[in-house]
Amino acid sequence: MDRREALLFDSLEGKKVRCNLCGHSCVIADSNLGKCRVRRNIDGSLYSLNYGKIVALAVDPIEKKPLYHFFPGAKTLSIAMPGCNFKCRFCQNSGISQVEDPANIQGEDLLPEDIIKIAKAKNIKIISYTYSEPTVFYEFMLETCMLAKTAGMYNVMVTNGFMGEQALEELLRFVDAFNVDLKSFRARTYEEIIGGKLDVVMNNLREISNSKSWLEVTSLIIPEMNNSYEEVEDMAGFVASLGSQVPWHVSGYHPDYKMKEDSSPTSFEDLKQAYALGLEMGLKYVYIGNHFDKKASATICPSCGVDAINRTGFSVDMSEDEIKNLKGRCPSCGEKIDGRF
Repeated sequence: MDRREALLFDSLEGKKVRCNLCGHSCVIADSNLGKCRVRRNIDGSLYSLNYGKIVALAVDPIEKKPLYHFFPGAKTLSIAMPGCNFKCRFCQNSGISQVEDPANIQGEDLLPEDIIKIAKAKNIKIISYTYSEPTVFYEFMLETCMLAKTAGMYNVMVTNGFMGEQALEELLRFVDAFNVDLKSFRARTYEEIIGGKLDVVMNNLREISNSKSWLEVTSLIIPEMNNSYEEVEDMAGFVASLGSQVPWHVSGYHPDYKMKEDSSPTSFEDLKQAYALGLEMGLKYVYIGNHFDKKASATICPSCGVDAINRTGFSVDMSEDEIKNLKGRCPSCGEKIDGRF
């Protein structure tokens, strides 16, 4: 598929451009790339190099995003294109997120209309932009989001939360639910290990939490990077400041990418500590991910403490009709469970 002229950039003197898509605000000289390596300045205009290059397309349970309070038990059509605006040394999906050769981006050529057709054929109502960083395939995502809304479908964005103000403002019109990675709560870690800025992610999380879109937050707990008691407490406190109803997923890490040889998997003790701190900070819903602990994956009623929704792995231990009959309330005391049901 041909390259597509990008949205959200300013033309500067000397055929330079400023990309406004994300928090990097890259100033890019003619023939050069932005930090994401999938946007190039060509003769003074910015172009997306990954438009429609689908490297992943799968039907997933919505819990895999992870979203536990957005139509639990539903299926979602997940799509991804290559690229990311971060350079996380611990990336769990570097095979598609880190583009090595921008001149030869691989993927199946599909159009937004094709994604809608596939979803309809599979009788799926939710489209998730996920796996890599959806911000860097913004044009394709936005067009697909618009078509999905027209077709009565929902849109989900699984993101590092580093989009620019203009991009987020537009996405909030069409994205029904976000899962945002809060990767650390130290500015230095974001700058040196992740390749971003903590304050941008925090500001965007605040904007999303104040919008009509549903929000859940995920933190990958990594030994000797962000697993200290003090930092986890800070993360939990910040998530709680977004609202007690925001679910926080604390997930186990496996060594990968540039930290594969010099890091260790997350201990269950670290995950239990994060889980407990989230509850202590006033969050109603905290979950442990990648260890599939039965109790820590259940949605617990904040009023009576009963397990309102049980899960095994990424599966909800209830039928579709049973979930619908809950109508977003505790089956024991009738307390409202926050989310979209």
